[in-house]
Amino acid sequence: MPQIRRNPSSTADALVASPRPMTYQALARKWRPQDFSSLIGQEPVVTALRNALTDGRIAQAYLFAGIRGVGKTTAARVLAKALNCERGPAADPCNECRACSEITSGADLDVLEVDAATYSKVEQIRELTETLRYGPAHNRYKVVVLDEVHRLSRQAFDALLKIVEEPPDHLVFIFATTEIEAVPATILSRCQEFHFRRVPGPVLAAHLETLAAAESITISPSAVKLVARAGDGSVRDAVALLDQLATYGAGTVSDEEAARLLAGFDPALFHQLLRATLEGDAATLQRAVGEIEAEGRDPRQIYSGLLAYGRDALHLATGSPADGLELPTEEAQRLAELVAGSSYEDLLRWTHHLLQSESLLRRSEAPGLALEIALLRAAELPKVQAVEGLFGRTPSSTPPPDPSSRPSADPGEPSPSRHVLTASDRGARDAPDPGTASASEVAAEPPPVVSLPTEAPAPDSAPDSDPVQQLLHRVRRDRQVLAAHLGQAQELRLDGQRLIVVQDPEDGWLGQALDRTGNRDTLELALREVLGEGATFEVHEGEVAPRAETPEREEEELPSEVDSPTVQAVLQIFDGAIEATPPESAGDR
Repeated sequence: MPQIRRNPSSTADALVASPRPMTYQALARKWRPQDFSSLIGQEPVVTALRNALTDGRIAQAYLFAGIRGVGKTTAARVLAKALNCERGPAADPCNECRACSEITSGADLDVLEVDAATYSKVEQIRELTETLRYGPAHNRYKVVVLDEVHRLSRQAFDALLKIVEEPPDHLVFIFATTEIEAVPATILSRCQEFHFRRVPGPVLAAHLETLAAAESITISPSAVKLVARAGDGSVRDAVALLDQLATYGAGTVSDEEAARLLAGFDPALFHQLLRATLEGDAATLQRAVGEIEAEGRDPRQIYSGLLAYGRDALHLATGSPADGLELPTEEAQRLAELVAGSSYEDLLRWTHHLLQSESLLRRSEAPGLALEIALLRAAELPKVQAVEGLFGRTPSSTPPPDPSSRPSADPGEPSPSRHVLTASDRGARDAPDPGTASASEVAAEPPPVVSLPTEAPAPDSAPDSDPVQQLLHRVRRDRQVLAAHLGQAQELRLDGQRLIVVQDPEDGWLGQALDRTGNRDTLELALREVLGEGATFEVHEGEVAPRAETPEREEEELPSEVDSPTVQAVLQIFDGAIEATPPESAGDR
């Protein structure tokens, strides 16, 4: 029978003969720390664990808490190696002995890594606790690492409690969790807690630069900052993003590709949205949101990044340097220029508005529409600010009055030495004198700003130089209602260090209120602060003050409300108009 010879040049033989390609290992696994020295951003935890290993103060159970990717499970493996190292227990494992090598490869029988999410039943925990009572096979300690321990059921925690409370001498528990509030207090009280913090942006950026240099990845400092910021304090997330970008660019990461692929953080887009909302440009906002949806980007991620961008703007508005932000240099300078043309109050209100709308955006089934509505509402803020400035509500819009420009006192007014403030004076102060102002001059004056007496003044507003006003200002800080009634008294008069309060006979509330201990103490304290020690007060009942007569003027001399400059300015801001309304009938009252 003839023998069949195989052609060595055939495809099958060529595939068999070719060397097996090397399996690629992700950068997050390849550069996983193997000792405490390589664990970045967790210096307090590293110091405490090293001291415990050096002094032999080994606890029965440890609990590592923190966000994802900050080194909880990595620190647990390093601690297990340090406990069982042939040269230890040592502050750092040697990573050369048999125990260290087996723990690193996951082949050590005495170090058990259990995922609590799939090992949460009480029967499984009972089986585990029974096997843990036996000593280690060849190591110094038997170490149990329970990852995501908060996923255990309540019954499983109860089954685990006894052995955690009184473990054998050879047993050490290490719990890791991202939700420490879900771990029962009975477990927490038997563990040493270590809280892993988010890795700061500069530290994470330096780590990424070191890793990129070792892997021959070309990346600019601006792109490194973008990747570090997108990692949000998680080392694993940042390294995984760098790995993805390097794969996309064949070992080169450009600034444009980094900004485009990191969909949750786009400084150019955020700058456009911030400028459009501050300028009230609704068309630009609608166009930008349409492009976000057309590109398939997640509106929720865009919104979160926009909030962080607004926080950077607030930091710049309060005087923080631009180079201290986790932004590329050019983007930080552009943001600084935008902030320079805006006020801190505008940026604070804009950021606060977005923060209030965040929960609605996250729960919405139409996140694109919710994003557009939130931005369009924020774009209405310039109109509101214009109206506030028109009525004098914005402190920066109206300069403080010049004391030297105040009109001189009339001869008929009381002497300044007596500091009298009467109800009739308040009425005469608000009523215009038809004999001294023409109808056109009255029409040109803006309407007075109405201020409720119970409204607390702004913290930075200075009280009037009049001692009576200073006294009311001081009382208003503690008891606004008492200050309001004092301000409405028939007469407040100072006679040396004695305050004379004249109340309306028909209103006996003020006298009763000042008989109460709290109100009386507040007024006496204010008197001492304003007038000095020994100041007192007296309450008297006066005569009923006659109602101030309003001068009659002909109807044609009264200014039309429609022609008021304030009303016209508001109509121009909101692009509105005034329509005639039917007269109010008796039944509508």
